[in-house]
Amino acid sequence: MSKPLAGHTAAEEAPFSLKAILPPLLAIIVGMIMVILDGTVVNVAVPKLVDIFGSDLKTIQWAITGYTLALAAVIPLAGWMTDRFGAKQVFVTTVIMFVLGSALCSIAQSSTQLIIYRVIQGIGGGMVAPIGMAMVFKLAPPERRGAIMGMLGVPMLLAPALGPVLSGWLVEYASWRWIFLINVPIGVVAVILGIAYLPKADHHAPKQLDLLGIILAPIAFSMLAYGVNEGGSVSWTSRGAELGLIVGGVALILFVFVELIHKNPLLELRVFRSSDFTRGIILTWIMQAALFGCMLFVPLYLQNIRLFTPLETGLILLPQALCSGIGMPIGGKFFDKYGARPVSFIGLVIIAVALFLLGRIDATTSLYYIMPILGAMGFGMGLSMMPLNTHVLNAAPRQWVSRVTPLTAALQQVVVSFAVAGMTGFLTSRVTHHMTEAGQSANPLTASIQSFDDVFILAAWLAVVAVALCLILRKPKEMEVGAGEEGRPDPSLMIGH
Repeated sequence: MSKPLAGHTAAEEAPFSLKAILPPLLAIIVGMIMVILDGTVVNVAVPKLVDIFGSDLKTIQWAITGYTLALAAVIPLAGWMTDRFGAKQVFVTTVIMFVLGSALCSIAQSSTQLIIYRVIQGIGGGMVAPIGMAMVFKLAPPERRGAIMGMLGVPMLLAPALGPVLSGWLVEYASWRWIFLINVPIGVVAVILGIAYLPKADHHAPKQLDLLGIILAPIAFSMLAYGVNEGGSVSWTSRGAELGLIVGGVALILFVFVELIHKNPLLELRVFRSSDFTRGIILTWIMQAALFGCMLFVPLYLQNIRLFTPLETGLILLPQALCSGIGMPIGGKFFDKYGARPVSFIGLVIIAVALFLLGRIDATTSLYYIMPILGAMGFGMGLSMMPLNTHVLNAAPRQWVSRVTPLTAALQQVVVSFAVAGMTGFLTSRVTHHMTEAGQSANPLTASIQSFDDVFILAAWLAVVAVALCLILRKPKEMEVGAGEEGRPDPSLMIGH
Protein backbone atom coordinates (compact mmCIF):
# COMPACT_ATOMS: atom_id res chain seq x y z
CA MET A 1 0.00 0.00 0.00
CA SER A 2 1.45 3.36 -0.95
CA LYS A 3 2.01 5.93 1.74
CA PRO A 4 -0.21 9.02 1.76
CA LEU A 5 1.35 12.26 0.64
CA ALA A 6 2.98 14.16 3.48
CA GLY A 7 0.96 17.25 2.61
CA HIS A 8 -2.34 15.51 3.21
CA THR A 9 -3.99 16.02 6.55
CA ALA A 10 -5.59 13.31 8.60
CA ALA A 11 -8.95 14.84 7.89
CA GLU A 12 -8.35 14.49 4.15
CA GLU A 13 -7.32 10.82 4.50
CA ALA A 14 -10.46 9.88 6.46
CA PRO A 15 -14.01 10.79 5.47
CA PHE A 16 -15.38 13.58 7.61
CA SER A 17 -18.30 12.69 9.87
CA LEU A 18 -20.12 15.43 11.76
CA LYS A 19 -21.70 12.71 13.89
CA ALA A 20 -18.23 11.53 14.94
CA ILE A 21 -17.01 15.01 15.91
CA LEU A 22 -20.15 16.15 17.79
CA PRO A 23 -19.53 14.26 21.09
CA PRO A 24 -15.96 15.61 21.62
CA LEU A 25 -17.07 19.04 20.40
CA LEU A 26 -19.94 19.01 22.90
CA ALA A 27 -17.54 18.09 25.73
CA ILE A 28 -15.32 21.07 24.86
CA ILE A 29 -18.27 23.48 24.43
CA VAL A 30 -19.79 22.53 27.80
CA GLY A 31 -16.44 23.02 29.53
CA MET A 32 -15.78 26.35 27.84
CA ILE A 33 -19.25 27.83 28.36
CA MET A 34 -18.99 27.08 32.10
CA VAL A 35 -15.64 28.87 32.43
CA ILE A 36 -16.51 31.87 30.22
CA LEU A 37 -19.89 32.30 31.91
CA ASP A 38 -18.20 32.56 35.30
CA GLY A 39 -16.11 35.47 34.10
CA THR A 40 -19.20 37.72 34.04
CA VAL A 41 -21.67 36.34 36.59
CA VAL A 42 -19.77 37.66 39.63
CA ASN A 43 -19.79 41.27 38.38
CA VAL A 44 -23.54 41.59 38.90
CA ALA A 45 -23.38 40.03 42.39
CA VAL A 46 -20.65 42.33 43.77
CA PRO A 47 -23.00 44.75 45.65
CA LYS A 48 -24.81 41.78 47.22
CA LEU A 49 -21.51 40.15 48.27
CA VAL A 50 -20.37 43.40 49.93
CA ASP A 51 -23.49 43.33 52.14
CA ILE A 52 -23.38 39.58 52.86
CA PHE A 53 -19.75 39.48 53.97
CA GLY A 54 -19.86 42.90 55.65
CA SER A 55 -16.84 43.89 53.59
CA ASP A 56 -15.92 46.85 51.40
CA LEU A 57 -16.10 47.12 47.61
CA LYS A 58 -12.33 47.10 47.10
CA THR A 59 -11.96 43.80 48.99
CA ILE A 60 -14.80 42.09 47.14
CA GLN A 61 -13.41 43.34 43.80
CA TRP A 62 -10.44 41.06 44.51
CA ALA A 63 -12.78 38.11 43.92
CA ILE A 64 -12.84 39.30 40.30
CA THR A 65 -9.22 40.48 40.15
CA GLY A 66 -7.86 37.28 41.72
CA TYR A 67 -9.77 35.17 39.20
CA THR A 68 -8.44 37.29 36.31
CA LEU A 69 -4.84 37.13 37.54
CA ALA A 70 -5.00 33.36 37.98
CA LEU A 71 -6.37 32.99 34.44
CA ALA A 72 -3.60 35.19 33.02
CA ALA A 73 -0.92 33.31 34.97
CA VAL A 74 -1.78 29.77 33.79
CA ILE A 75 -2.85 30.40 30.17
CA PRO A 76 0.77 30.39 28.88
CA LEU A 77 1.38 27.00 30.51
CA ALA A 78 -1.39 25.28 28.51
CA GLY A 79 0.81 24.31 25.53
CA TRP A 80 3.59 22.81 27.63
CA MET A 81 1.09 20.93 29.84
CA THR A 82 -0.61 19.55 26.72
CA ASP A 83 2.70 18.32 25.27
CA ARG A 84 3.75 16.83 28.58
CA PHE A 85 0.54 15.13 29.73
CA GLY A 86 -1.80 15.10 26.70
CA ALA A 87 -4.65 17.46 25.76
CA LYS A 88 -7.45 15.18 27.00
CA GLN A 89 -5.89 14.61 30.42
CA VAL A 90 -5.13 18.29 31.00
CA PHE A 91 -8.56 19.44 29.75
CA VAL A 92 -10.44 17.04 32.04
CA THR A 93 -8.16 17.80 35.03
CA THR A 94 -8.55 21.57 34.68
CA VAL A 95 -12.35 21.28 34.39
CA ILE A 96 -12.36 19.18 37.60
CA MET A 97 -10.25 21.84 39.33
CA PHE A 98 -12.62 24.57 38.15
CA VAL A 99 -15.61 22.61 39.48
CA LEU A 100 -13.83 22.13 42.82
CA GLY A 101 -13.13 25.88 43.00
CA SER A 102 -16.80 26.61 42.17
CA ALA A 103 -18.04 24.27 44.92
CA LEU A 104 -15.70 25.91 47.43
CA CYS A 105 -16.86 29.41 46.38
CA SER A 106 -20.47 28.40 47.01
CA ILE A 107 -19.71 27.57 50.66
CA ALA A 108 -17.37 30.53 51.35
CA GLN A 109 -17.95 32.05 54.80
CA SER A 110 -15.81 35.17 54.40
CA SER A 111 -14.52 37.50 51.69
CA THR A 112 -10.99 36.08 52.19
CA GLN A 113 -12.21 32.54 51.57
CA LEU A 114 -14.12 33.65 48.48
CA ILE A 115 -11.01 35.33 47.01
CA ILE A 116 -8.85 32.22 47.64
CA TYR A 117 -11.46 29.90 46.11
CA ARG A 118 -11.83 32.19 43.10
CA VAL A 119 -8.09 31.90 42.50
CA ILE A 120 -8.47 28.11 42.49
CA GLN A 121 -11.27 28.55 39.93
CA GLY A 122 -9.04 30.74 37.77
CA ILE A 123 -6.12 28.30 37.88
CA GLY A 124 -8.47 25.56 36.66
CA GLY A 125 -10.31 27.67 34.12
CA GLY A 126 -7.35 29.39 32.45
CA MET A 127 -6.30 26.42 30.32
CA VAL A 128 -9.78 25.22 29.29
CA ALA A 129 -10.34 27.62 26.36
CA PRO A 130 -6.87 27.47 24.69
CA ILE A 131 -6.68 23.66 24.99
CA GLY A 132 -10.28 23.29 23.79
CA MET A 133 -9.68 25.51 20.74
CA ALA A 134 -6.48 23.64 19.84
CA MET A 135 -8.24 20.26 20.08
CA VAL A 136 -11.16 21.35 17.88
CA PHE A 137 -8.80 22.92 15.34
CA LYS A 138 -6.89 19.63 15.04
CA LEU A 139 -10.09 17.56 14.87
CA ALA A 140 -11.67 19.62 12.08
CA PRO A 141 -10.69 19.02 8.43
CA PRO A 142 -9.39 22.18 6.68
CA GLU A 143 -12.38 22.45 4.33
CA ARG A 144 -14.84 22.40 7.28
CA ARG A 145 -12.69 24.19 9.83
CA GLY A 146 -14.57 27.49 9.73
CA ALA A 147 -17.96 25.87 10.32
CA ILE A 148 -16.67 23.67 13.17
CA MET A 149 -14.78 26.52 14.84
CA GLY A 150 -17.93 28.62 14.37
CA MET A 151 -19.86 26.10 16.46
CA LEU A 152 -17.17 26.37 19.14
CA GLY A 153 -17.41 30.16 19.02
CA VAL A 154 -21.09 30.24 20.02
CA PRO A 155 -20.38 29.78 23.76
CA MET A 156 -17.51 32.29 23.54
CA LEU A 157 -19.99 35.03 22.60
CA LEU A 158 -23.18 33.75 24.22
CA ALA A 159 -21.70 33.14 27.68
CA PRO A 160 -20.55 36.74 28.43
CA ALA A 161 -23.94 38.11 27.34
CA LEU A 162 -26.03 35.49 29.18
CA GLY A 163 -23.92 35.74 32.35
CA PRO A 164 -25.55 38.94 33.67
CA VAL A 165 -29.06 37.59 32.95
CA LEU A 166 -28.42 34.35 34.81
CA SER A 167 -26.57 36.08 37.65
CA GLY A 168 -29.23 38.79 38.02
CA TRP A 169 -32.00 36.20 38.26
CA LEU A 170 -30.12 33.98 40.74
CA VAL A 171 -29.11 36.88 42.99
CA GLU A 172 -32.62 38.39 42.91
CA TYR A 173 -34.76 35.25 43.25
CA ALA A 174 -32.52 32.46 44.60
CA SER A 175 -29.17 32.82 46.41
CA TRP A 176 -25.78 34.27 45.48
CA ARG A 177 -24.29 30.82 46.18
CA TRP A 178 -26.04 29.44 43.11
CA ILE A 179 -23.92 31.57 40.74
CA PHE A 180 -21.08 29.20 41.71
CA LEU A 181 -23.03 26.06 42.60
CA ILE A 182 -24.61 25.90 39.14
CA ASN A 183 -21.14 25.12 37.71
CA VAL A 184 -21.00 21.79 39.57
CA PRO A 185 -23.58 19.81 37.52
CA ILE A 186 -22.42 21.48 34.28
CA GLY A 187 -18.81 20.60 35.11
CA VAL A 188 -19.70 17.01 35.95
CA VAL A 189 -21.36 16.68 32.51
CA ALA A 190 -18.24 18.17 30.85
CA VAL A 191 -15.96 15.73 32.70
CA ILE A 192 -18.12 12.69 31.80
CA LEU A 193 -18.29 13.75 28.13
CA GLY A 194 -14.56 14.51 28.10
CA ILE A 195 -13.54 11.15 29.54
CA ALA A 196 -15.92 9.28 27.22
CA TYR A 197 -15.42 11.10 23.92
CA LEU A 198 -12.29 13.27 23.77
CA PRO A 199 -9.60 11.59 21.65
CA LYS A 200 -6.52 10.47 23.53
CA ALA A 201 -3.68 12.28 21.80
CA ASP A 202 -0.06 11.23 22.00
CA HIS A 203 1.99 13.25 24.46
CA HIS A 204 5.67 13.61 24.99
CA ALA A 205 8.06 15.25 27.39
CA PRO A 206 9.72 18.29 25.79
CA LYS A 207 13.37 17.70 24.96
CA GLN A 208 14.43 20.61 27.10
CA LEU A 209 12.22 22.21 29.73
CA ASP A 210 11.76 25.97 29.27
CA LEU A 211 12.12 26.63 33.00
CA LEU A 212 12.74 30.37 32.63
CA GLY A 213 9.68 30.66 30.38
CA ILE A 214 7.52 28.80 32.91
CA ILE A 215 8.67 31.26 35.62
CA LEU A 216 8.53 34.46 33.57
CA ALA A 217 5.24 33.95 31.68
CA PRO A 218 2.91 33.85 34.71
CA ILE A 219 4.75 36.82 36.27
CA ALA A 220 4.57 38.85 33.04
CA PHE A 221 0.91 38.27 32.15
CA SER A 222 -0.53 38.28 35.69
CA MET A 223 1.38 41.42 36.74
CA LEU A 224 0.43 43.26 33.54
CA ALA A 225 -3.21 42.33 34.13
CA TYR A 226 -2.92 43.52 37.74
CA GLY A 227 -1.24 46.80 36.77
CA VAL A 228 -3.87 47.56 34.14
CA ASN A 229 -6.68 46.68 36.57
CA GLU A 230 -5.25 49.01 39.22
CA GLY A 231 -4.63 51.76 36.67
CA GLY A 232 -8.20 51.60 35.37
CA SER A 233 -9.93 51.33 38.75
CA VAL A 234 -7.64 53.43 41.00
CA SER A 235 -5.05 55.56 39.19
CA TRP A 236 -2.30 55.01 36.64
CA THR A 237 0.12 56.65 39.10
CA SER A 238 -0.94 54.44 42.04
CA ARG A 239 1.64 52.14 43.59
CA GLY A 240 -0.24 49.01 42.42
CA ALA A 241 -0.47 50.19 38.81
CA GLU A 242 3.17 51.24 38.61
CA LEU A 243 4.42 48.05 40.31
CA GLY A 244 2.29 45.79 38.10
CA LEU A 245 3.22 47.51 34.84
CA ILE A 246 6.94 47.79 35.62
CA VAL A 247 7.36 44.23 36.92
CA GLY A 248 5.08 42.82 34.21
CA GLY A 249 6.79 44.83 31.48
CA VAL A 250 10.31 43.80 32.50
CA ALA A 251 9.22 40.16 32.86
CA LEU A 252 7.57 40.29 29.42
CA ILE A 253 10.72 41.67 27.75
CA LEU A 254 12.84 38.96 29.41
CA PHE A 255 10.25 36.34 28.48
CA VAL A 256 10.28 37.36 24.79
CA PHE A 257 14.10 37.20 24.74
CA VAL A 258 14.13 33.75 26.40
CA GLU A 259 11.46 32.37 24.07
CA LEU A 260 13.25 33.51 20.92
CA ILE A 261 16.51 31.76 21.83
CA HIS A 262 15.07 28.62 23.46
CA LYS A 263 14.94 25.45 21.33
CA ASN A 264 11.65 24.34 22.84
CA PRO A 265 9.89 27.56 23.95
CA LEU A 266 6.82 27.71 26.16
CA LEU A 267 5.03 29.94 23.63
CA GLU A 268 5.93 29.91 19.92
CA LEU A 269 6.79 33.56 19.27
CA ARG A 270 8.50 32.49 16.03
CA VAL A 271 5.00 32.30 14.55
CA PHE A 272 5.16 36.10 14.22
CA ARG A 273 7.58 35.53 11.33
CA SER A 274 4.46 34.71 9.33
CA SER A 275 3.14 38.01 7.97
CA ASP A 276 -0.29 36.40 7.59
CA PHE A 277 -0.36 35.49 11.29
CA THR A 278 0.87 38.95 12.32
CA ARG A 279 -1.72 40.77 10.17
CA GLY A 280 -4.49 38.55 11.47
CA ILE A 281 -3.55 38.87 15.15
CA ILE A 282 -3.19 42.68 14.98
CA LEU A 283 -6.60 42.92 13.31
CA THR A 284 -8.06 40.62 16.00
CA TRP A 285 -6.58 42.78 18.78
CA ILE A 286 -8.09 45.97 17.34
CA MET A 287 -11.50 44.29 16.95
CA GLN A 288 -11.36 42.93 20.51
CA ALA A 289 -10.34 46.33 21.88
CA ALA A 290 -13.31 47.96 20.14
CA LEU A 291 -15.82 45.27 21.09
CA PHE A 292 -14.88 44.15 24.58
CA GLY A 293 -13.82 47.60 25.70
CA CYS A 294 -17.17 48.94 24.56
CA MET A 295 -19.33 46.01 25.76
CA LEU A 296 -18.57 47.01 29.36
CA PHE A 297 -20.17 50.43 28.86
CA VAL A 298 -23.54 49.40 27.45
CA PRO A 299 -24.54 47.71 30.76
CA LEU A 300 -23.11 50.71 32.67
CA TYR A 301 -25.24 53.10 30.59
CA LEU A 302 -28.35 50.97 31.11
CA GLN A 303 -27.85 50.69 34.89
CA ASN A 304 -26.29 54.05 35.79
CA ILE A 305 -28.09 56.35 33.35
CA ARG A 306 -31.37 54.50 32.69
CA LEU A 307 -31.53 52.86 36.18
CA PHE A 308 -32.46 49.38 34.93
CA THR A 309 -31.91 46.46 37.32
CA PRO A 310 -29.16 43.90 36.56
CA LEU A 311 -31.81 41.40 35.42
CA GLU A 312 -33.52 43.96 33.16
CA THR A 313 -30.12 44.94 31.76
CA GLY A 314 -29.34 41.31 30.98
CA LEU A 315 -32.65 40.91 29.15
CA ILE A 316 -32.05 44.09 27.12
CA LEU A 317 -28.67 42.66 26.08
CA LEU A 318 -30.25 39.35 25.06
CA PRO A 319 -30.68 40.28 21.34
CA GLN A 320 -26.93 40.84 21.14
CA ALA A 321 -26.27 37.36 22.54
CA LEU A 322 -28.87 35.65 20.34
CA CYS A 323 -27.74 37.41 17.16
CA SER A 324 -24.09 36.59 17.85
CA GLY A 325 -25.16 32.93 18.20
CA ILE A 326 -26.91 33.18 14.81
CA GLY A 327 -24.01 34.96 13.12
CA MET A 328 -21.29 32.61 14.37
CA PRO A 329 -22.18 29.47 12.35
CA ILE A 330 -23.02 31.63 9.31
CA GLY A 331 -19.59 33.27 9.54
CA GLY A 332 -17.96 29.84 9.85
CA LYS A 333 -19.68 28.47 6.74
CA PHE A 334 -18.87 31.56 4.68
CA PHE A 335 -15.26 31.39 5.89
CA ASP A 336 -14.95 27.85 4.51
CA LYS A 337 -16.30 29.05 1.17
CA TYR A 338 -14.83 32.53 0.74
CA GLY A 339 -12.02 32.91 3.31
CA ALA A 340 -11.63 35.40 6.17
CA ARG A 341 -11.43 38.71 4.29
CA PRO A 342 -14.96 39.17 2.86
CA VAL A 343 -16.75 37.67 5.89
CA SER A 344 -14.76 39.71 8.42
CA PHE A 345 -15.13 42.85 6.31
CA ILE A 346 -18.93 42.60 6.32
CA GLY A 347 -19.03 41.76 10.04
CA LEU A 348 -16.77 44.65 11.01
CA VAL A 349 -18.70 47.13 8.83
CA ILE A 350 -21.88 46.11 10.69
CA ILE A 351 -20.07 46.56 14.03
CA ALA A 352 -18.73 50.00 13.06
CA VAL A 353 -22.16 51.25 11.92
CA ALA A 354 -23.80 49.90 15.10
CA LEU A 355 -21.22 51.65 17.30
CA PHE A 356 -21.68 54.97 15.47
CA LEU A 357 -25.45 54.66 16.05
CA LEU A 358 -24.86 53.90 19.74
CA GLY A 359 -22.90 57.14 19.88
CA ARG A 360 -26.20 59.03 19.40
CA ILE A 361 -28.09 57.73 22.45
CA ASP A 362 -29.26 59.91 25.35
CA ALA A 363 -31.22 59.55 28.62
CA THR A 364 -34.54 58.95 26.86
CA THR A 365 -33.53 56.87 23.84
CA SER A 366 -36.12 54.17 23.18
CA LEU A 367 -35.21 50.53 23.76
CA TYR A 368 -36.74 49.91 20.30
CA TYR A 369 -33.73 51.89 18.98
CA ILE A 370 -31.08 50.40 21.31
CA MET A 371 -31.97 46.70 21.16
CA PRO A 372 -31.89 46.31 17.34
CA ILE A 373 -28.50 48.07 17.31
CA LEU A 374 -27.21 45.65 19.94
CA GLY A 375 -28.61 42.79 17.87
CA ALA A 376 -26.79 44.07 14.76
CA MET A 377 -23.55 44.42 16.72
CA GLY A 378 -23.93 40.85 18.00
CA PHE A 379 -24.51 39.56 14.47
CA GLY A 380 -21.41 41.42 13.26
CA MET A 381 -19.40 39.89 16.11
CA GLY A 382 -20.64 36.45 15.16
CA LEU A 383 -19.73 36.93 11.49
CA SER A 384 -16.22 38.25 12.09
CA MET A 385 -14.80 36.81 15.31
CA MET A 386 -14.36 33.11 14.61
CA PRO A 387 -13.30 33.55 10.95
CA LEU A 388 -10.51 35.83 12.19
CA ASN A 389 -9.51 33.41 14.97
CA THR A 390 -9.50 30.50 12.52
CA HIS A 391 -7.50 32.56 10.00
CA VAL A 392 -4.87 33.24 12.70
CA LEU A 393 -4.58 29.53 13.57
CA ASN A 394 -4.46 28.56 9.88
CA ALA A 395 -1.45 30.88 9.49
CA ALA A 396 0.49 28.88 12.11
CA PRO A 397 2.14 25.50 11.45
CA ARG A 398 -0.20 22.73 12.56
CA GLN A 399 2.21 21.25 15.11
CA TRP A 400 2.47 24.65 16.83
CA VAL A 401 -1.28 25.04 17.37
CA SER A 402 -1.16 23.82 20.99
CA ARG A 403 1.46 26.54 21.67
CA VAL A 404 -0.25 29.26 19.58
CA THR A 405 -3.71 29.09 21.21
CA PRO A 406 -2.27 29.87 24.69
CA LEU A 407 -0.23 32.68 23.08
CA THR A 408 -3.29 34.28 21.47
CA ALA A 409 -5.41 33.75 24.62
CA ALA A 410 -2.77 35.29 26.90
CA LEU A 411 -2.28 38.28 24.60
CA GLN A 412 -6.06 38.74 24.32
CA GLN A 413 -6.29 38.89 28.12
CA VAL A 414 -3.76 41.74 28.16
CA VAL A 415 -5.25 43.58 25.14
CA VAL A 416 -8.81 43.46 26.52
CA SER A 417 -7.58 44.57 29.96
CA PHE A 418 -5.80 47.56 28.40
CA ALA A 419 -8.87 48.36 26.26
CA VAL A 420 -11.26 48.30 29.23
CA ALA A 421 -8.88 50.32 31.43
CA GLY A 422 -8.12 52.77 28.62
CA MET A 423 -11.77 53.36 27.76
CA THR A 424 -12.66 53.70 31.45
CA GLY A 425 -10.01 56.41 31.77
CA PHE A 426 -11.27 58.03 28.56
CA LEU A 427 -14.86 58.04 29.92
CA THR A 428 -13.71 59.72 33.15
CA SER A 429 -11.68 62.36 31.29
CA ARG A 430 -14.61 63.15 28.95
CA VAL A 431 -16.96 63.62 31.93
CA THR A 432 -14.50 66.18 33.34
CA HIS A 433 -14.19 67.84 29.92
CA HIS A 434 -17.96 68.17 29.39
CA MET A 435 -18.50 69.44 32.94
CA THR A 436 -15.79 72.06 32.48
CA GLU A 437 -17.09 73.03 29.06
CA ALA A 438 -20.63 73.57 30.39
CA GLY A 439 -19.34 75.77 33.23
CA GLN A 440 -21.92 77.04 35.74
CA SER A 441 -24.83 75.30 33.98
CA ALA A 442 -23.10 71.90 34.03
CA ASN A 443 -25.42 68.90 34.51
CA PRO A 444 -23.63 65.70 35.68
CA LEU A 445 -26.21 63.49 33.97
CA THR A 446 -25.82 65.27 30.63
CA ALA A 447 -22.02 65.15 30.92
CA SER A 448 -22.15 61.41 31.63
CA ILE A 449 -24.39 60.72 28.63
CA GLN A 450 -22.14 62.75 26.32
CA SER A 451 -19.13 60.85 27.66
CA PHE A 452 -20.74 57.46 26.99
CA ASP A 453 -21.42 58.65 23.45
CA ASP A 454 -17.76 59.65 23.10
CA VAL A 455 -16.65 56.17 24.19
CA PHE A 456 -18.96 54.50 21.62
CA ILE A 457 -17.65 56.81 18.87
CA LEU A 458 -14.04 55.97 19.85
CA ALA A 459 -14.86 52.26 19.64
CA ALA A 460 -16.53 52.87 16.26
CA TRP A 461 -13.37 54.45 14.86
CA LEU A 462 -11.34 51.48 16.11
CA ALA A 463 -13.77 49.27 14.19
CA VAL A 464 -13.21 51.43 11.09
CA VAL A 465 -9.45 50.83 11.42
CA ALA A 466 -10.20 47.11 11.63
CA VAL A 467 -12.36 47.33 8.47
CA ALA A 468 -9.43 48.94 6.62
CA LEU A 469 -7.00 46.27 7.87
CA CYS A 470 -9.37 43.57 6.58
CA LEU A 471 -8.43 44.59 3.06
CA ILE A 472 -4.83 43.35 3.49
CA LEU A 473 -5.82 39.88 4.72
CA ARG A 474 -5.01 37.00 2.36
CA LYS A 475 -5.19 33.23 2.44
CA PRO A 476 -2.34 32.12 4.76
CA LYS A 477 0.73 30.62 3.15
CA GLU A 478 2.11 27.45 4.74
CA MET A 479 4.91 28.38 7.12
CA GLU A 480 8.04 26.26 6.76
CA VAL A 481 9.42 24.99 10.09
CA GLY A 482 11.72 22.19 9.05
CA ALA A 483 11.66 18.88 7.28
CA GLY A 484 10.68 15.46 8.52
CA GLU A 485 7.72 14.18 10.42
CA GLU A 486 7.41 17.39 12.43
CA GLY A 487 4.92 18.95 10.07
CA ARG A 488 2.54 16.03 9.87
CA PRO A 489 -0.73 16.05 11.76
CA ASP A 490 -1.18 13.99 14.91
CA PRO A 491 -2.73 10.70 13.68
CA SER A 492 -4.43 10.16 17.03
CA LEU A 493 -6.57 13.24 16.37
CA MET A 494 -7.97 11.93 13.08
CA ILE A 495 -11.64 12.36 12.37
CA GLY A 496 -13.41 9.15 13.27
CA HIS A 497 -10.79 8.30 15.91
